[in-house]
Amino acid sequence: VWLLPNLFWMIKNTFELLMRNRSFLAATDTISINLSGQSMTDDFLLNFIVEQLDKTLVRGDKICFEITETAAISNLERAEKFIFELGKYDCRFSLDDFGSGLSSFGYLRQLPVHYLKIDGSFVKNIHKDKVNLAMVKSIKEVGQVMGKKTIAEFVENDEIKNLLYGIGIDYAQGYGIARPQPLENLIASASGSELDSKTIKRM
Repeated sequence: VWLLPNLFWMIKNTFELLMRNRSFLAATDTISINLSGQSMTDDFLLNFIVEQLDKTLVRGDKICFEITETAAISNLERAEKFIFELGKYDCRFSLDDFGSGLSSFGYLRQLPVHYLKIDGSFVKNIHKDKVNLAMVKSIKEVGQVMGKKTIAEFVENDEIKNLLYGIGIDYAQGYGIARPQPLENLIASASGSELDSKTIKRM
């Protein structure tokens, strides 16, 4: 409960920042916002996000809400409602830490997310562990069949990045791509209409 005020502040300020920087937003594929499992049970938060979308006129298809796999499983009905309501605004959704749950593939038909964000514990040593490499491949294959894009976390070096490219993973995130930075800094460093995303990058 104590985390929610900070979350409201972050969402409000993100939307207002994007509203003031339309050219940056137009050149950006997706801005991701992390949500906790607890926040998805708060109807006021859902209404607040809708209010921000209406107020700022930020296109919903530019926003991707990330929820952890375990949070989605434990609050499946709420997660479905959350996705359905914001889906009316064309918002996107990503399952964070995918593969860490006990029933990863079983509930995917019920949860219409757009991205599967593969848990970093499978990714960080795929160049050394054949089992983890097989796990990443299987997630990619299932995601592809179901029409979902895949994102690999913990991409720390070129060896891992090249393996993921060979598998066909759609996006990568990690220090091997770029270091995290405040959104304000990213907007300030962007120039022209070409933008190389610093957090999620198409490979």
